[in-house]
Amino acid sequence: SAACSAAVGKLVPKYFDPKVAAVVEGGVPETTALLAQKWDFIFFTGSPTVGKIIHQAAAKSLTPCLLELGGKNPTIVHSSANLEVAARRIAYGRYTNTGFFCTAPDHVLVWSEVKDAFIGHLLEAIHEFYGDDPKVSPDYGRVINHRNFDRLVRLLASGKVAVGGQTDAKELYIAPTVLVDVSPESPIMQEEVFGPILPVLEIDSVEAVIQSVNSRPPALGVYVFAEDASVVERILDATVSGTGCVNECTVQPFVTDLPFGGVGNSGMGRYRGRAGFEALTNTRGVMYHSARIDPALRYPPYAKHPLESRIEAKLAP
Repeated sequence: SAACSAAVGKLVPKYFDPKVAAVVEGGVPETTALLAQKWDFIFFTGSPTVGKIIHQAAAKSLTPCLLELGGKNPTIVHSSANLEVAARRIAYGRYTNTGFFCTAPDHVLVWSEVKDAFIGHLLEAIHEFYGDDPKVSPDYGRVINHRNFDRLVRLLASGKVAVGGQTDAKELYIAPTVLVDVSPESPIMQEEVFGPILPVLEIDSVEAVIQSVNSRPPALGVYVFAEDASVVERILDATVSGTGCVNECTVQPFVTDLPFGGVGNSGMGRYRGRAGFEALTNTRGVMYHSARIDPALRYPPYAKHPLESRIEAKLAP
């Protein structure tokens, strides 16, 4: 956001030598100028659309990239799941920071027989977190700008509002919202939500989940809430994503020893902990060899080497 950019632009020069770290604020012109330079490495966090532009620019000079992009993180709630815990963790993941988390649950695929119970627990969690009126809650934020506010308001028509739906353009406020009766072809299912709206779709089998997940570009995360281990393993084995969580969501980047990143449309490369160190360094192999011993056997012409002659003599009839 513009405010975070300004804060970084102010604080980094205050605490870092300019030879170590520099901040360039701006938009497309400044970024285009930066990409015209020859870099050793480019680390980009953002959308797949901009990630493709970054990668194309980097390819001109064969500059390696680590791209951490977005995606529609599918969140599966199986009939064996602890529904109350699942609802709380999914509500936390979706509505924290008003949904502006690249690892937030994008949509929920819930088994039909537990859908109503799950929705009930989800509504209870939202009320517990943000009270009767989330608009006045000190723990609930606002949409980042008018462009995203207008985009998210349009997506509200993609299903039936189970809770939330209130908006205030002046304050950039959209209440924590749950949509039900959502069609897979609806507008909200065609783009990353990246906001405080959670579409919930019914599903009735593991194979249907796998088909749904694999019908879309690979996401940053696949989240499976289930107590049945065979269901968990079947879904994880048959799908592709940058990361995954079992009975959890959103918080995997905070596990510093867990390599984090996307795959395909959601990015490339891994960072955090050891993976981050390896990503941001060049592994340079260096071999030291003594010059004291340098046998001729190694060099041509090989037929003239004494050892070669002795071998030929022993093999002669």
